[in-house]
Amino acid sequence: MCGIIGIVGTSDVGPRLLESLRRLEYRGYDSAGIAGVTSSGLARRRAPGKIRALEEVDAADPLKAAVGIGHTRWATHGPPTEANAHPHRAGRVMLVHNGIIENYAELKAELAARGRAFESDTDTEVVAALLDETLETEADPVKAFQSVVGRLHGAYSLAVLVDGHPDLMLGARRGSPLVVGWGDGEMFLGSDALAVGPFTQRITYLEDGDSVVIDHASARIFDEANRPVERPMVTVPASAALVEKGNYRHFMEKEIHEQPESCQRTLSAFANPVSGQTTVPGGLNFAEVERIQIIACGTAFYAGEIGRYAFEKLAGLPCDVEVASEFRYRQPALTKGTLALAVSQSGETADTLAGLTWCKAQGFKTACLVNVHTSSMAREAEIVWPTWAGPEIGVASTKAFTAQVSALLALAVAAARQRGRIDAAEETRLVARLFEAPGLIAQAVADHSEAMTAVAHDLAGARDVLFLGRGAMFPLAMEGALKLKEISYIHAEGYAAGELKHGPIALIDEATPVVVLAPPDEVFEKTVSNVQEVAARGAEVILITSQDAKVPHAPGLRRIVAPDCDPFIAPLVYAVPVQLLAYLTAVQKGTDVDQPRNLAKSVTVE
Repeated sequence: MCGIIGIVGTSDVGPRLLESLRRLEYRGYDSAGIAGVTSSGLARRRAPGKIRALEEVDAADPLKAAVGIGHTRWATHGPPTEANAHPHRAGRVMLVHNGIIENYAELKAELAARGRAFESDTDTEVVAALLDETLETEADPVKAFQSVVGRLHGAYSLAVLVDGHPDLMLGARRGSPLVVGWGDGEMFLGSDALAVGPFTQRITYLEDGDSVVIDHASARIFDEANRPVERPMVTVPASAALVEKGNYRHFMEKEIHEQPESCQRTLSAFANPVSGQTTVPGGLNFAEVERIQIIACGTAFYAGEIGRYAFEKLAGLPCDVEVASEFRYRQPALTKGTLALAVSQSGETADTLAGLTWCKAQGFKTACLVNVHTSSMAREAEIVWPTWAGPEIGVASTKAFTAQVSALLALAVAAARQRGRIDAAEETRLVARLFEAPGLIAQAVADHSEAMTAVAHDLAGARDVLFLGRGAMFPLAMEGALKLKEISYIHAEGYAAGELKHGPIALIDEATPVVVLAPPDEVFEKTVSNVQEVAARGAEVILITSQDAKVPHAPGLRRIVAPDCDPFIAPLVYAVPVQLLAYLTAVQKGTDVDQPRNLAKSVTVE
C-alpha cells in the first residue's frame, strides 16, 4: 500500500522522483505528490488521480530541487483529494507516510488545544504538525524527530524534510517497510527496492523500530532506543526489464505468461528433477512437526488451502489455514509441535506479519513462504522458503500464486517422504509430475482460444458468477472468484461443489453463469452430477476440464479445455484458464486491469 521515494541528490531530482513514482504505481494509489528543498525553501506538487495528473501539475511549474521526496497515496483517512495527498506540510516540516497512525486523534486533539490548525483529514498531517511543534523547543532535527516517533502508535514508514536543513532527510519505520539506497555522492529512501531500483542496487533494509538520517554520502541508523546501530548493505539485482510490460498490454497478461519460468525456478529450490529427490530449505525435518498452522491473506490464503490438501493427503500431517486478520484476535490454541507458516508475496502483509510475530513470541517454530526474500517476514521467521516469481507488478496476483502452490506441493512431497508416508519411488514419481507442470502451464497459457474469448464476452455482461470445485479445486474456485471480482468488478463467489444443495443453488438462474473446475480425478463423477443440477435450472455452465473428459450433454454447457495432467498438479495447470478468464473478462469490460479500484498490491496496514 502506498509508495515512498526520497532522494538526497546533487542535481534536479524532480524527474527522478516522478520516474520512481511510476515504478510504484503497482502498489495501488489514488493520489500522488512530490516535494523538495528549493532555493526559496520547501515546495510541493500534488494531484489526485494517476501519476499523469501530477506530471501535468509539475510541467506547469517544475519542482527545482536537489533533495526531495515523493509519494503515491492509497486513501485511508479522508478521500483522495489534493488536500489529503502527500507530501504534507506543517510549518518547517514536509513529510510523506505509509501506514496508519492509530493514536492520531489523540495527538490531533492535543495539538488543536494548543492552537494548531489542520488543512487535511489525514493522520499524516498530525505527524508533521507534532514535529514542527517539537522543533520549537528542540533545535536538533534528529532528536526532535526521534522524540516524535516515540509518541506514534501504529504502522508507519516516514520520509521527512526540514526547512533550514537542505542536505538532510529523516526516515523511520514500524510495521511498514523502508529501505536505504546507497549511491555515488547521493543517497535514497524508498518503500521497497523497486522504488530506488532505477538509481542503485545497493540497499540497506531498516529493521522494525529503526530511524535513519541520510545526507549526500552516508546513513546513520538508530534502533528503537535511539542507539546507533549497523545494518548490512546488500546488493539487490533489479533488471529494468522485469518491471516493464514489453509487448504485453498489461502487467497481468505478462505475468500470466511468465508462470512457466517462475514455477520452474521455484520448484528447483525444493526438488531435483534429475535425482527425483526433494529438499527442504532451512533444514526442517517434518517428522518432528505435529501440525502446520498456515497464516495468510487473500490469494496467499487460497494457495495455503491448496497446500493443506496436499500436506494432509500425502504426508498425513494435520494442517490448518487461517485468514491472518482473524488469527491473532481469537486467541488461537496452538499445540506443542506446531509449525507456524506465513505465506505472502511481499513478505510485508501487516496481518500476516503480526500473526507470524505472535507465533514466534509464543515459542512456536516459524517459517515463511515469500517472494521478497529480504522482506520483514523473511527477517522475522526462523526458516525462509523462497518463491522465485520475480517482481509482480499487477495488483491481482498470478505468478506469485502459482509459485506459492508449486512450493507448497513440493514441500508436501518432502514432508511425506520424511514422515515415511511414501517411499523413494513415489517421491521420484511425484517430483517428475511437479516438473511436468511448467510445460503444461505454458500449453495452457498459449491457448487463447475463441471459446474462452467468447465466454469472457458473455461473462462481462453478468452481475453474478459462481465458481465450483471439489478437493483442491475448491480453493482454486475461490481464487478464481477473487480474480474475477478484483479486476472486472463482477460479484463472484467460490463454493465447494458439494455445498451447492445447502444454499447456493437458490441463486442459480438463467442470468447466473457457473464456472466449474473439473479435472478428471477421483471426484469427477460427483462434480459432473453438480453440473447437471446447475444445468437443469437453466444456468450457463462453463466447464473447465480436459479434452478427453466425459462431459455430460446439457443445454447451455460450454467447455474450456485444460491440458491433461496428473490430479496432483491440477491446481497449477487449472489456475491458468481461471486467470485468463478473469483477465479477458476485465479487458472486455475496459477496467483498469493492473490497478483495480480500491486495491493495493501490498497491504501494510491492518
